[in-house]
Amino acid sequence: MKPFRLLAPARFLGAGILAAALAPLAVHAQEAKPSVTAASPDGSIVLTVSTDNDSRPTWSLSRKGQLLIAPSKLGFVLTDGVNMVRGFAISGSETGAQDDTWQQPWGERTDVRDHYNEVTVHFRQSAAQGSRLMDVHFRLFDNGIGFRYELPAQPAMKTMKIADETTEFDIVPKGTAWWIPGGEWNRYEQVYQKTAIDAVSTAHTPITMKLEDGTHLSFHEAALVDYAGYWFKRADGQTFRTTLSPSSRGARVVRDLPFNTPWRTIRIADNVAGLVENDLELNLNEPNALGDVSWVRPMRYIGIWWGMIRGDWTWATGPRHGATTARAKQYIDYAARHNFGGVLIEGWNKGWDGDWFGHGDFSFTEATPDFDIKAVTDYARKKGVVLIGHHETGGNIAIYEKQMDAGFALYEKLGVTAVKTGYVADGGGIIAGTWHFGEKPGETHMEWHDGQRQVNHHLDVVKLAAQHHISIDAHEPVKDTGLRRTYPNWVSREGARGMEYNAWGAFANGPDHEPTLVYTRMLAGPMDFTPGVLSLEGAKHDPLASTLAKQLGLYLAIYSPIQMAADFVENLDKYPREMEFISHVPTDWAESHLIAGEVGDYAIFARKDRGSPEWFVGGVNDATARSVTLSFDFLEPGKTYKATIWKDGEGATYLTEARHRIAYETRSVKKGDTYTLWLAPGGGAAMRLVPGK
Repeated sequence: MKPFRLLAPARFLGAGILAAALAPLAVHAQEAKPSVTAASPDGSIVLTVSTDNDSRPTWSLSRKGQLLIAPSKLGFVLTDGVNMVRGFAISGSETGAQDDTWQQPWGERTDVRDHYNEVTVHFRQSAAQGSRLMDVHFRLFDNGIGFRYELPAQPAMKTMKIADETTEFDIVPKGTAWWIPGGEWNRYEQVYQKTAIDAVSTAHTPITMKLEDGTHLSFHEAALVDYAGYWFKRADGQTFRTTLSPSSRGARVVRDLPFNTPWRTIRIADNVAGLVENDLELNLNEPNALGDVSWVRPMRYIGIWWGMIRGDWTWATGPRHGATTARAKQYIDYAARHNFGGVLIEGWNKGWDGDWFGHGDFSFTEATPDFDIKAVTDYARKKGVVLIGHHETGGNIAIYEKQMDAGFALYEKLGVTAVKTGYVADGGGIIAGTWHFGEKPGETHMEWHDGQRQVNHHLDVVKLAAQHHISIDAHEPVKDTGLRRTYPNWVSREGARGMEYNAWGAFANGPDHEPTLVYTRMLAGPMDFTPGVLSLEGAKHDPLASTLAKQLGLYLAIYSPIQMAADFVENLDKYPREMEFISHVPTDWAESHLIAGEVGDYAIFARKDRGSPEWFVGGVNDATARSVTLSFDFLEPGKTYKATIWKDGEGATYLTEARHRIAYETRSVKKGDTYTLWLAPGGGAAMRLVPGK
């Protein structure tokens, strides 16, 4: 056995504390089958790594003395050699620990604590099975675990061609899961299902579970770089396995050694607050690689968008074209009057005419005849507003990649500081150019939105945009895995059913959709949900499953550093008291706390503005009316705050015209006070708390 080696610098822990922290980390030498154990800093989570009777690597996890993950297999299936699943023995291990705090340049909170114990287990495959080396690196936090494969340089293998990854999660306790199917045509834009754990088929991550004893779990991944995203596939009973998003090359991942896979993560908490207020995936990503990112600008914005989504305007040129110079200036004027930082303009460039879905042929530098992009950006600059650019690809990245640099250079020249990208195509419908692995120049291939090729494309976009001091808001994206820590200009993305679905049918997003997103999709990272449809109606006057107060509560429940007020400006003007809230709610927070909620039912947050002493409280409800008693214990002691409250009016419900009923209240509150809030079916609330002088 190799001797232990400390991976983390000892400066993080004093000698006595370090010894105590590493006490649970031990290698148990058994004559036939050695195993490695490790524990989280508080000792509540215990990992065991071993091999089974077929010499297959396994891992298991217990929490508070109860088995959580039964022995589960590790390994890879290859396309060009003997699989890396059998014939392994543990050849050694190394341990370490860290306790540090780092700061986000923007986010749900300023300070993030990174506290873990870690162990790297070395596996060696027998000569009969190929003599390959494979390390598995585990980090154990008090609120979860992350682990990844680390493939070192080795004589037996230079390039790894992975048909699939066989990481297993054999979940022991029974419980309930909230999930969406993986590998479907509409990517991540699906309605969440609530089922027993053993009724899940193949799910996207994050997938959230509540066990019978109340423990909450979320399975996901972190630092998805140069690899395929994985789908959470049930194998049998409550045993799940990673299955990688497909590739046109056959092998789902091709990597030269050495390399590391993304981290496989499990958040573990006693309650929903512990699940939500958890920075596991962020901590497993590399620190900021961009240096000074003061040019990344959180903001509220409006846009020429909802009119096209509803069908009132068109992206294509013609009499109903949305993106005209005159309309852009109208929206810029509105943004300047109401304290919005940006205006999104879609459909300004050539390529929207005709059928572009799934095979776009856009120009990213040429405007339509009725849109003067220089005049518009000059006008915005004078008004103190920036344009949010738009790069829709129609799923054709082969064309986009040839124009990206020119498109970003134009935006930088014009003062555009953020770009919304889009990849509108069915699942598996990305048109990609050469992989540079022997294809002929000019060849194209069909890829998945979360396959290795598209994962690499998104990072290429983010890195190139950073060179032009531009932030990226990706729609039809690959899922968020915490890479905003490494690339802070990746400010937001879609990756779920957003507000747009409410334009396409009555109650298209049901009343429990947003209270479910909080505990599922939002565990991955910020979402550009585009709230603020105050008229509460989509196309053909179809109603939203929302009260007026819920539209305000969305700004606290669905976090993003860029937040839209999506409705027509003419409609926003009809709601001056609601706009008073939207015009002041921040998009960058010093603290964020879930102060009340249950998965799929409701969620109420308290968030502190990063730029002032003000607090904002609010959230969303499902179809069940309820009264919730909120505590103001998060406030600074000794101060009295003026609370301005927007809440559901008496008798409000999303089911009738009563959805427009809203009540207003002003009161004084201080630390230790409580407030009982009534939430309507499909309702919500918002509060602004300003400290007295």
